Amino acid sequence: MTATYTFDVFSSLDGYGSYDPPGDWGGYWGKQGPELLDHRLALFGNEQRMVFGATTFRQFVSMLASSTEDSEVRDPWVTRMRNMPATVVSTTLEGPLDWPNATVVSGDAVDVVARLKEESEVPLRSHGSLSMNRALMAAGLVDRVQVTIFPVITGQTGADPIFQGAADFDLELIESRTLDGHTLELVYRPTLH
Repeated sequence: MTATYTFDVFSSLDGYGSYDPPGDWGGYWGKQGPELLDHRLALFGNEQRMVFGATTFRQFVSMLASSTEDSEVRDPWVTRMRNMPATVVSTTLEGPLDWPNATVVSGDAVDVVARLKEESEVPLRSHGSLSMNRALMAAGLVDRVQVTIFPVITGQTGADPIFQGAADFDLELIESRTLDGHTLELVYRPTLH
């Protein structure tokens, strides 16, 4: 049986995964609410394996290292995600990593994730890791694209265009929900067009 792979990403309405200074949005673009945070915690309640590219992994480690226990960076879902088994696909990082249950696997992400999908007994999930996940989508390895769209347009400060340079895909909507009355979560099944 092949494990399901979910590409999970946060986005502004105009398709950016983050923002650059002088943007002063804050985490979640300042739009998090209790429904979103409870839903995220529930998403990470089931057993699964996280898959990260090196850049996103470094960003998570840096954010967590510079945060306090009370900061939004340490929301309960992030703590739960950090404690899940994780595979970090990288040709530049070496272990041991400052992350419990994380293993570095060197090699091409397509080969690594194809092998993980065949061997894993639990679903696979990746949060962020944009360039890696665009390559995995093009290779047909992403089963679900889960996009949480925050109600902001970051035309001046938007950074990290999520699907820039991606292949063309048809998307079948398989789930949708509104959180806190303004944030959308859309889950699609992608098929190369």
